[in-house]
Amino acid sequence: MAKTLSKPASGALAPWLGISLIVILFDQLSKIAILKTFAYGAQHALTSFFNLVLVYNRGAAFGFLSTASGWQRWAFTALGIGATLVICFLLKRHGHQRLFSLSLALILGGALGNVIDRIIYGHVIDFLDFHLGAWHFPAFNLADSAITIGAVLLVYDELRRVRGAR
Repeated sequence: MAKTLSKPASGALAPWLGISLIVILFDQLSKIAILKTFAYGAQHALTSFFNLVLVYNRGAAFGFLSTASGWQRWAFTALGIGATLVICFLLKRHGHQRLFSLSLALILGGALGNVIDRIIYGHVIDFLDFHLGAWHFPAFNLADSAITIGAVLLVYDELRRVRGAR
């Protein structure tokens, strides 16, 4: 009799929170390594299109609101905590939907990784810098990558679900 991998039961948060915890761990360890290795603004070219650089983001994605007076630190922290509560509710309710739950787990891990930065440092640590010639994509971190991958998977899962309903 062949054994099959069972899907997490509805309400089984542990596997998904485990994935979120792994994202947080890698995100925070990478930021600690960058903080110990680089001075603010320092950069190291790894390829002709990719640098490691230490920058601080006091705003949201792409530096949105980064020059505001400081209120954004707590607003984005509260937003991240609110998103955490909603995502945990959705994971508890839909834990059996694997791709949906994976996408939420990645978003949750990324959101909490950046919330930790805001609480500890007052800003988010960014260090991945992709560029083409003199044009630079805004620097980002592993938490941002997890959020982006999770969002793409969420859209894919919804498109797949809509097409399957036809």
